[in-house]
Amino acid sequence: MRNRLSYISTRGSAPALGFDDVLLAGLARDGGLYVPDAWPQMSLSDIAALRGLDYATTATRVMAPFVAGGLDEGELAGLTRDAYAGFDHAAVAPLSQIGANEWVLELYHGPTLAFKDLALQLVGRMFDAVLEKRGSRITVVGATSGDTGSAAIEACRDRDNVDIFMLHPAGRVSEVQRRQMTTVQASNVYNVAIDGTFDDCQSLVKTLFADHALRDRLNLSAVNSINWARVAAQTVYYVTAAVSLGSPDRTVAFSVPTGNFGDVYAGYVAQRMGLPIERLVIATNVNDILVRCFRTGRYTVTGVVPTISPSMDIQVSSNFERLLFDLYDRNGASIAGLMGDLGRDGAFEIERGRLASAATLFRAAEVSEEDTLAAMADMYRTTGKLIDPHTAVGVAAGRRERPDPTVPLIHLSTAHPAKFPDAVERATGVRPGLPAPLADLLERPERYDRLDNDVSAVRAYIESRSRAV
Repeated sequence: MRNRLSYISTRGSAPALGFDDVLLAGLARDGGLYVPDAWPQMSLSDIAALRGLDYATTATRVMAPFVAGGLDEGELAGLTRDAYAGFDHAAVAPLSQIGANEWVLELYHGPTLAFKDLALQLVGRMFDAVLEKRGSRITVVGATSGDTGSAAIEACRDRDNVDIFMLHPAGRVSEVQRRQMTTVQASNVYNVAIDGTFDDCQSLVKTLFADHALRDRLNLSAVNSINWARVAAQTVYYVTAAVSLGSPDRTVAFSVPTGNFGDVYAGYVAQRMGLPIERLVIATNVNDILVRCFRTGRYTVTGVVPTISPSMDIQVSSNFERLLFDLYDRNGASIAGLMGDLGRDGAFEIERGRLASAATLFRAAEVSEEDTLAAMADMYRTTGKLIDPHTAVGVAAGRRERPDPTVPLIHLSTAHPAKFPDAVERATGVRPGLPAPLADLLERPERYDRLDNDVSAVRAYIESRSRAV
């Protein structure tokens, strides 16, 4: 295994960077996303040696090659221990069996009850470690369809060297999701409700990053899954789940509720590193751009439809660009051309045959609102377990696209059911309560500002408040 990776842009014209620079940069200067110039490899014996280790130790071993040159293994071990110490389950990401050779991977035991905590609790600490060495400050700007915002805010709150500005689509996240962001009373946290969709919020963030003068002046950084550190940290729970079920001697399959493609892409990374994964099911709600793309080869943006699984109400799945980069033999000019077509026409066509290799690993399935509710109801009826609507989309799609039933099927449970109480109650008749630390969330005072979907207004707002200027 190489001692240090370089990170290259999917669009081919930004300079290669080391991990610490990629961590702080987020988005490449040519508008692309950073990926390692080669995939680190885990041998079968490397994977087998992870059996019986705790989550933090596994995270250190899996992520060490990604951070080499930016953080040494001892530093990384300290950060992982600290990041996962506060999770409310000893396993951090436990598996629970729901059927014959069928499992749910519970990724909601962190402080904000969503899978984003598993990456962002670590990424926030990485920011601190790198910034302290450099004696510098950053301005984090992000967009959220629900869960990223609260997890990022919790990871960055009260940090001396970080200001965080989080954009969310006004009225398009659940009340619990919104309040987990807007009730944080920290002086370095700014919540902004944008009159538009998540795709609008994401577009605003990308436009700000494309303004290189602003980017340099404010030291802009990202916490969305466009930041490679997020993806790298999310590969860990694929590894821990597979090892718990017998890997590397046993192949497994995962079903992943998918919006921005970051979480399922982390599974792809784990597979490229050597983890034996037979299938990754891309589970979407009616905002089904990825399903249509895998079916037809054409990626066409349509209007976003609000659903009971709002974190997946996305049409432009940013991390899909990373997969395309590999499908196009890592040719940055080809990807820049496709993204140019998307910006100009709202669509692009994938060359015939490019998706064929991906289709051996990925399957994509759309789940209707009715089937989402039915999956929640069936889970409660058969197991007594409440699941949130995003997890339900994953369960329904995973069962539909299930491979050989002798292969363990693992559904990623991405959020605690109490984050979406209305949908869960509608499906099951049971209204889930918030865990004790958040029991008074609905009574806490909120603090946020509302802005038009206008980049000039957002830019001015951030510039007037960032301490990096």
